[in-house]
Amino acid sequence: MTAIQGLQIAPIQGSVSEAEWKARVDLAACYRLCDRYGMSDMIYTHITARVPDAPGQFLINPNGMLFSEITASSLLKVTVEGDILYRPDTPYGLHPAGFTIHSGIYRARPDAQAVMHTHTIAGMAVSSLKCGLLPLTQTATRFYGRIAYHDFRGPERDPAERESLARSIGGRNFCILRNHGLLTMGDSVPEAFIAMWGMERACQAQLQAMACNTELEMPSDEVVAKSCAMYDPPNSRRYGLLEWPGLLRQLDRTDPDFRS
Repeated sequence: MTAIQGLQIAPIQGSVSEAEWKARVDLAACYRLCDRYGMSDMIYTHITARVPDAPGQFLINPNGMLFSEITASSLLKVTVEGDILYRPDTPYGLHPAGFTIHSGIYRARPDAQAVMHTHTIAGMAVSSLKCGLLPLTQTATRFYGRIAYHDFRGPERDPAERESLARSIGGRNFCILRNHGLLTMGDSVPEAFIAMWGMERACQAQLQAMACNTELEMPSDEVVAKSCAMYDPPNSRRYGLLEWPGLLRQLDRTDPDFRS
């Protein structure tokens, strides 16, 4: 049993498939890393992973646990239609907005294996700028031209929002939710996390540059196009795969109970 703020979370490794357990460990690690790198919002955002051997199901945080508390066994397992298949013995259930956003993407994008959504100060600020994310930095050009934008119509608690969000995102893996925050998806949890890390830093750099109250040095259209193209396959490696083992080693040294 893992004790978290007086909660006793029973380990479930022996009762799920090897593929699901690996997804749970990666997702729990992602929650811990999100908190460690300053991208959490107490209990108010969500990171999910599709269950690899059950594509109509996904894993999500219980609504009430801090990101720094999430463990592999504490994650809810739900269907894309909202049925809760596994819930640890805690008072915490499924957050309606989290379910709406993530189920909408998994229903519309069979290729998406992980989805990450944040409410960082930088992400919310850029989401409120009419210009969106600008190609001001090398990091920004990794995302520029690849970002979908979804207009804000209030918190996404209405299941009807799933279709609207899916239409806005289309086939893209990065999205700015206007007046709300950032969203990334990927073929794996590591890919979604590293994309969010880069997108977040691009937003931070843009805001700090704009706050200097001096003229911005914007790269030419030709340079932006060249830089953006260098992030296209096969010119660029798949992000996340190289970084993830080191990030797991970091957690194993300092925060190993995420694996429980």
